[in-house]
Amino acid sequence: MWKDYSASFIKKNRASSVSIMAAAFISALFLSLLCSLFFNFWNYEVEQIILEEGDWQGRITGKIGENDLHTIQNFANVKKAVVNEKLSEGTEIVVDVNFQNTRTIYQDMPLITEKLGLDANAASYHELLLSRYLIHDPQDKEPPLLMTFYLVILIIISLSLILIIHNSFAVSMNARIHQFGIFSSIGATPGQICTCLMQEAAVLCTVPVLVGSIMGIGLSFGTIHVINLLAKDVSGRHEAVFQYHPLVFAAAILLSGLTVLISAWLPAQKLSRLTPLEAIRNTGELRLKKKKHSRILSLLFGIEGELAGNALRAQKKALRTSTMSLTLSFLGFTVMLCFFTLSGISTNHTYFERYQDAWDVMVTVKDTGIENINQLEEIRVLQGVRSSAAYQKAEAACYIPETDISDEINALGGLGAVAGSSVTAGEGSYLVKTPVVVMDDAGFKEYCEQIGIVPEVSGTIVLNRIWDSINSNFRYKEYLPFTKEEQNTITLQNAGQSENSVEIPVLAYTQQEPVLREEYADYTLVQFIPLAVWKEIAGQIGNAEADTYIRVLAEEGITLTELNVLEANIVQAVSGEYTVESENRIQEKVSDESMRKGSMLILGAFCALLAVIGIANVFSNTLGFLRQRKREFAQYMSVGMTQGSMRKMFCIEALVIAGRPLLITLPLTVVFVSFMITASYLDPMEFLVKAPIVPIAAFILAVFGFVSLAYYIGGKRMMNCNLADALRNDSMV
Repeated sequence: MWKDYSASFIKKNRASSVSIMAAAFISALFLSLLCSLFFNFWNYEVEQIILEEGDWQGRITGKIGENDLHTIQNFANVKKAVVNEKLSEGTEIVVDVNFQNTRTIYQDMPLITEKLGLDANAASYHELLLSRYLIHDPQDKEPPLLMTFYLVILIIISLSLILIIHNSFAVSMNARIHQFGIFSSIGATPGQICTCLMQEAAVLCTVPVLVGSIMGIGLSFGTIHVINLLAKDVSGRHEAVFQYHPLVFAAAILLSGLTVLISAWLPAQKLSRLTPLEAIRNTGELRLKKKKHSRILSLLFGIEGELAGNALRAQKKALRTSTMSLTLSFLGFTVMLCFFTLSGISTNHTYFERYQDAWDVMVTVKDTGIENINQLEEIRVLQGVRSSAAYQKAEAACYIPETDISDEINALGGLGAVAGSSVTAGEGSYLVKTPVVVMDDAGFKEYCEQIGIVPEVSGTIVLNRIWDSINSNFRYKEYLPFTKEEQNTITLQNAGQSENSVEIPVLAYTQQEPVLREEYADYTLVQFIPLAVWKEIAGQIGNAEADTYIRVLAEEGITLTELNVLEANIVQAVSGEYTVESENRIQEKVSDESMRKGSMLILGAFCALLAVIGIANVFSNTLGFLRQRKREFAQYMSVGMTQGSMRKMFCIEALVIAGRPLLITLPLTVVFVSFMITASYLDPMEFLVKAPIVPIAAFILAVFGFVSLAYYIGGKRMMNCNLADALRNDSMV
């Protein structure tokens, strides 16, 4: 009997059935897409880690002989163990170990080192790679949680998607409360009613879930392709290859199935608990709030506005999902675009625009002092090179007598008032941090010419400036002279050993920094020293950083392709003897824009998902118009309401449903943007010129359009229906 009843209802209520099938299809599509994307992101992360760091899982370092290596290889859970020739030095042998069951690595590695007679510190773990398999060090209080974060997002989205189907099932099931009340009064049990409704859910959703899951795979394939196109110019990124696994499909089907079952079970359980009398008395129609009035809508739209407001209040609970989802989607989309716009403006200020004339190619020579690099002249004569300079950074300190502090600083209350705790006050002097930039001799001579002094390599050039933090902000800094520029020499001391010091001549004081891609600390006295001088004082000053940097300026008007070729030639000239990393300015900007677009695409898709949830809720309600509102509109028409007035009511309701989230969002967005502009000290006009008005307007219009479409479909069905016949057949609807 129940089977025949369900089949009859599905056949007679196609709109409601289509609503449920569409909701199930959308949910399955998104879940399948997300499962597939997360699987591919995970694969990509693992591939990237292996390409950059290797596929080893554990590493043992120590005096390891052939017998020890065999002991490791013969350990029960070890899959392979090989000597890492690159990292091994002398008697210190490094063995890379992979395990069959990786989950026991944190138990097995200590056992291996103990068996070899090595200290526990001899074992190290590839924590980044292991974390991608959800394997964490039990002793680590803050383990990497990226994959856990992915899983939490998937669960949250699954719960969100339940809202789509739940409302569709609720609309369909509530349409039959009256009927189920009759069945219950003649002996139907709550369990039978619930089982009937769950069977209907299975029949309606099986095919949409399967089709949606398959289409989600195809959509994932397309998404990976689009990401490859957008990120093809991102440096250091390998191309993502679409991969899939039957377990991913099984997980997507399982998640979709659970989502459908939970969505159907919630309203079915609630309906089955109604007493026969409650169910029979329930007609499933809207109950208008007669005591409340919509004054704003009444003032703006007249009697139709008053009636629309009453109807919306009656549907408040049913439309709660729409209001919340559309509000979050509007807020998320507008805040996201405004944030990325402000971030782009800030990045241009602090990086691309600031340093666009300071570098074209940067090469970092790892673990190598500037005195050991012999290819600088070879780089200078490469085709396309306009200028080049090599430099290495070091840390030092110096004492500045109070009498040498500039008059401008004293006028602001002294060095302590300007620099605060960044300097240390002593008896009659200040201890000031003194960063040292060691430049190759040819590059230093170029700097001498830049500031207008005779090129020589016998002393230091002092960057004599300090940030006026009292009268300017970090975004638009103003500088004052640090010292009076009266000293012909400066005494630098070792930052860690103050007894080691050296006095060197001052060639010049300047507030003009060399053409390098460097940012210098605000309350320091930076020294630019040629390599010839550094060789004499390095023993006393020390504290040099491990890496050396080579800055290259290319010919004016160079293209990205030409700059990539030049970068490759520079790397080829240096990399034969050293380990190097390189980047170029144009490629860096392209990569930054690509990453920004990719992030906006992902976050924008999430906002679109929230909007789809809200719109789906609106469609579910409008498709139930004939059942819910037939008596309401029959009453309106009995007192002379025309179809034109009915259309006006529907337009007002659509405007309120789509407009209310917008009215909530806009003030919050304005507050957020104002806070961000204030916090970052940006000029508001800069943001207004680049404000993302067009994409935000397009998103808003799309939401308004779909909400209007939902009301158009529901309203058209209502107005094309014979309400007298609908009321007469009330018990059959």
